[in-house]
Amino acid sequence: MKTTTFALALILFAAVAHAADPVPGKPLDTTFLKQYAETRGFMLGRPVKPKIASDNKTVLFLRADPKTPKLKLFEFNVASGETKELLSPETLLKGAEENLSPEEKARRERQRVSVGGFTDYHLDRDSNRVLLALGGKLYVFNRVTAKTLELKTGTGVIVDPKWSPDGKKIAYVRGFDVYVYDLATEKESAVTTDGTATKTHGLAEFVAQEEMSRFSGYWWSPDSKHIAYEEADHTSVETWYVADPLKPDQKPSEQFYPRPGKKNVSVKLGIIPVTGGETVWVDWDAKEFEYLAAVRWDDLGPLTLQVQDRKQQKLSLLLVDSKTGKTKQLLQEKDTAWVNLNQDVPKFNGALGGFAWMGADPEGNAEIQIREWTTGKQQSVLVPAKNNPDSVLSLYSSRFETYLVYTASPDPTVTHVMRHQTRSLNVNPESDKDEFLTTEPGIHSGAFGKFGGPYAITSTTLKQMPKSTVFTLQGVKAGELPSLAAEPNFTPDVSVLKVGKGEDGYYCAVVRPRNFDPKKKYPVIVDVYGGPKHRHVVQAMRNWLVPQWLADQGFIVVAIENRGTPNRSREWEKSVYLKFGTVPLEDQVKGLELLCEKFPELDKDRVGIVGWSFGGYMAANGVLRKPDVFKAAVAGAPVTDWEDYDTHYTERYMGLLPESKLMYDQASLIPLAKDLKRPLLLVHGTADDNVYYRHTLKLSDALFRAGKDFEALALPGVTHMYSADPTVMERLWSKSAGFFKTHLGEPK
Repeated sequence: MKTTTFALALILFAAVAHAADPVPGKPLDTTFLKQYAETRGFMLGRPVKPKIASDNKTVLFLRADPKTPKLKLFEFNVASGETKELLSPETLLKGAEENLSPEEKARRERQRVSVGGFTDYHLDRDSNRVLLALGGKLYVFNRVTAKTLELKTGTGVIVDPKWSPDGKKIAYVRGFDVYVYDLATEKESAVTTDGTATKTHGLAEFVAQEEMSRFSGYWWSPDSKHIAYEEADHTSVETWYVADPLKPDQKPSEQFYPRPGKKNVSVKLGIIPVTGGETVWVDWDAKEFEYLAAVRWDDLGPLTLQVQDRKQQKLSLLLVDSKTGKTKQLLQEKDTAWVNLNQDVPKFNGALGGFAWMGADPEGNAEIQIREWTTGKQQSVLVPAKNNPDSVLSLYSSRFETYLVYTASPDPTVTHVMRHQTRSLNVNPESDKDEFLTTEPGIHSGAFGKFGGPYAITSTTLKQMPKSTVFTLQGVKAGELPSLAAEPNFTPDVSVLKVGKGEDGYYCAVVRPRNFDPKKKYPVIVDVYGGPKHRHVVQAMRNWLVPQWLADQGFIVVAIENRGTPNRSREWEKSVYLKFGTVPLEDQVKGLELLCEKFPELDKDRVGIVGWSFGGYMAANGVLRKPDVFKAAVAGAPVTDWEDYDTHYTERYMGLLPESKLMYDQASLIPLAKDLKRPLLLVHGTADDNVYYRHTLKLSDALFRAGKDFEALALPGVTHMYSADPTVMERLWSKSAGFFKTHLGEPK
């Protein structure tokens, strides 16, 4: 069956390769798409990953050249405002090309990293030495002497390097075990042994990386004498394969892929001396709480775990006795739908006598609490839910006051960096001081040191691409981290607004062509994502560059945030629980109706829909369930059957099998194939190991057997990050525009 359906998709691909080309005589100008793709969305050349040195005098960051996707290391002097290059990949490789292992490629796929060079770096305790990985090797760069040391590690793939807190050793995972490198003796020693591909040591399992935002599987003790490590047992977990049809001589890559209702990875946490010895296994009820969601072992706090039950309706924060492995529950969060994860907490602070926690108020909305160190008892609310906090960036104390730096979204289209100042844990938060470190509407993030000092704010707005600015502790601008990036040759004509009333209203974006004629009616394209955890309608220029190009081809592009999207009330967010197939699409239709009522230039009888990943699911769902509304769809990498997606994401929102089987069936696109009445273009990368190509093949097969006309485009060797390939990015959007021109027509 797999061979038959795959052959079918390739035949369809060949048959429709030119079916949706632009109108003859009117070729699309793809110059912008080419530039966008080659510059990685105009991000090459911009500073990324700023980190504050412990001396509070310098800020380090990474930056590529404008047209070369390889990151170099730089430092910014806070006092002088000057920047200098510290190290480049070319210097270390001496002209050779960087070779990435399959394991490193997979890790970058999970982190959505599409560039090469130094993709990350790590500062030692004094920030004088920098640890970097490149081409499968590890290097230590000394900022004082400007010399680089290559570590003499053993053979095998090396991932996730980290300094010991005392700066004397470096740990990493090589193969499937944790190793430590002693810088004084320049020798490597194994900390764990007997790790295998099935039972790994020190590596985060697939769902931890893809869905929990936990990318590491081991943690140093504050005294540098022990390491806590994850043992992930994949026994009986399904093995899925990704083959490259263009290279039948090569073996498929293998991946353990847990699906709803199937066996999950069994995870344990052990604590072992770095000199080797017996492992002390951490004791918790793994039958009830099978997910190891988060681990923290900071220099200011004890070892803590966040563990979840499989339904993800209970999350427990556990305090670990690192000598015995015994655990004590500090708190537990519960919800009738699901509990959100936050990797930023707990954050401990000696001056507070406790830790900061992102918890839920009585209505289930997020607030930042202070809880007692050993009991977990709530002492106060530092940031109430009305501020809509969404992450904790820093917690530090001066002589008399404590500062909590966090991000918050006054409305879901923006994110601001805020600082809370308090003198006492027991003061009503209404009387404390919250200051906006950012004020202009946009998306802002921050990098802060452990103990105050200078900080860096990265900001983007509807009129400005991201820029990073360094400020002193007092908030005085020290300078900008210099950018070499090419700038777009236009500013998107985008309006962000809310339609509808009160809590039931929808945040939307409207992108008009730059030669917009108010006397005409325009075909409409709904640019959709619609899934939980992700905001689509945000006040960030980069998000609207490709939609602006698409609008310039003769459309008005709109985007609508449906129920289930984050940064609104808890009731809004969990409205999609068990209802993936209906609630998000109903809201897209309602929001579209309100936009068409408000803006007469939108032709409600000529509406297309386009999306990728969850957005691809939404696009296909739109033409299948609502053909009276959506007249054409381009669905990229769509999930077509939720029983074929991973456990942690799917079961969080859709429940467990078999008890939620009816909900899975109702959300599946496969039974709807017989109802297709509108043009549909399916696009999928054959090397996708997140949403497997199987999804598009299953829907293609169902459509074919139902006698339906549709189009399918296979992208050989392309992963879920299709935009990482400049040619694919350019051609795909050009083809999509041509498809919509064919089926929706021109402005009238």
